[in-house]
This record gives sequence, C-alpha cells and structure tokens, in this order.
Amino acid sequence: MIYIKQLLQEYRNEKAKVVKEAAILRFSGVGDQDVYNITAPFELAGKEVIAGRIESRDSEVSTVSLFEEVETNRWTLIADSIELSLQDPFYTRIDGQVILGGVEVVFLEDGTANWRTVFYHLATLSEAKKIFEGPWGMKDLRLKQLSSGEILVLTRPQGSKGGRGKIGATIVHALSDLTIEIITEAPLLSDQFCESEWGGGNEIHEIDGDIWVLGHIANFDDQGNRHYYAMVFCLERNQFAMTQAKIIAERNDFQQGPMKRPDLEDVVFSGGLHIYEDHIVLYAGISDAGAQKIKLENPFR
Repeated sequence: MIYIKQLLQEYRNEKAKVVKEAAILRFSGVGDQDVYNITAPFELAGKEVIAGRIESRDSEVSTVSLFEEVETNRWTLIADSIELSLQDPFYTRIDGQVILGGVEVVFLEDGTANWRTVFYHLATLSEAKKIFEGPWGMKDLRLKQLSSGEILVLTRPQGSKGGRGKIGATIVHALSDLTIEIITEAPLLSDQFCESEWGGGNEIHEIDGDIWVLGHIANFDDQGNRHYYAMVFCLERNQFAMTQAKIIAERNDFQQGPMKRPDLEDVVFSGGLHIYEDHIVLYAGISDAGAQKIKLENPFR
C-alpha cells in the first residue's frame, strides 16, 4: 500500500537533483474562459494539437476543443474544431487511429452530478464519432494498445469496490471486445492507494517491454482542501500490481498562477508526457484554472 506522505518525502529528498523548467501555456480564442487539464500535444490531420478543457472560472460546465501553437507556449483555438461537452480530455492511438476520451458530466436537479468516461474517434479536426461509453460513476478509464496488439484497459471504480478511487486493469483483444461488464469486473491492482487517499491513471506508456502509467495521487487535508500530485508507476502485468510508484511533480514545481477556488490551489492534474532519452516534458492542469508544462529528469531510466 502506498501513502502520499511517504512518496512526497522520498520525492522532496531527491528534488535537488531533478531538472525543473516550468512554463505557463497561454490559450486564446476562448474569451475570458480558462483552459486547463490539457493533453500533451499530439498529431492529428497533419497538425500538432492540444485538447483542452474550456470552462468559466465560476462554472463546472465544460467543453473540449483543439488548439494549435502559434508561437512558443502560445496556443489558439482551431476554428471549426471539435466542440465536445466533456471534461479532462486524453488521447490514445488504437489501430493507427486517434481516440480522444473525456469525462461526460450530467448535472442533476438536486445539485448533484453523475459522470462517465466516453471515447470518440477523431478522423479530422472537426469530426468526432462516439465509439464507447463507460459505466456511470467512473472517471479515469484509459486504453493503450500494446506492442502485442492487445489493449490494456485501466479502470477507476469508486464506492464499495474502489473507495475514494482505485485503479483496476484488464486486457481485451480488440476495441470491439470492450464492454461495461468487463470494465466493472476488472480486478484492482495490488499495492496501491490507502483507503483515505485516491488516484487514477492518466496516460499509459510501453517502454522497453515494461508498462508505465502516468497518473495522479490525491488526498484531503484537515480543512477539506484537495492536494493532487503527478506520479508514475510500473504496472506489473503478471500480478496486476502497482510497483515503483513515485511522485514526479507537485504544485510548487510550477509557475505561480490562478486557482479556481482556494481548496484547489495545490492541484497538479497529469495530462500527458513527451518522453526523450534523458528527460520528459509533463503537460498538466494547474489549480483547475491553468495549464503548464515542465521539463523533468526521465523517471523511467
């Protein structure tokens, strides 16, 4: 079982050795709305794009659209690009096709909300075809086609099975095999979050035959403030266990910036990675109000 306190202490003990070059990403074309919880840049229809969550500071109603970089760290909304009623976008590639996912939220009359993860096939910058809807109540559903051709599925149940949120995993042979039942029955990884904390997978990478997951780990403090940290771990496939878990970035590593609410100030929401030989670049949502990238030492070496 892993605990934020232990991981954070280990991370801070090594922090002086870590390369950190953080930069704020600026977004235009969205009026006075915020763009946060972004993906890493990816190629679609011959362009390098970022998908981002667009939202007013005083609202939780979001859309996801695509942006292109017009100068260093400045991104603008692509005219006539997709506009999906989602939160927290992510992407993967399956059979060579770009699959964009996000969280669909339904706000109920009693003031509560329900949510599920949905997936779209992006053929062009402006065309999105819904291909799968996950179970209600589950965020952080992720897919990765492995070198074997199989598809690794990460789940994140809450409640009687997952508490505040734990990661499960299973394998399917094709996207057409994915079902609600397979997702809900996926076993939880061993050696993961304690009951008072939670986390989820954000992006899956296969590196030299190992499966690594970029994720987040989170908790509440005594005042009810949220604390989110970027983490990675190795998924031991034979036993479906979380191993080599480590925090790779916390809020203080980034530039100062706005926050949505005071209880969200200490939030880093992992979006995606670009991996190079000696370093990585992490793209992340910051304090539910902005987006940044940061250069870090390669944690997979």
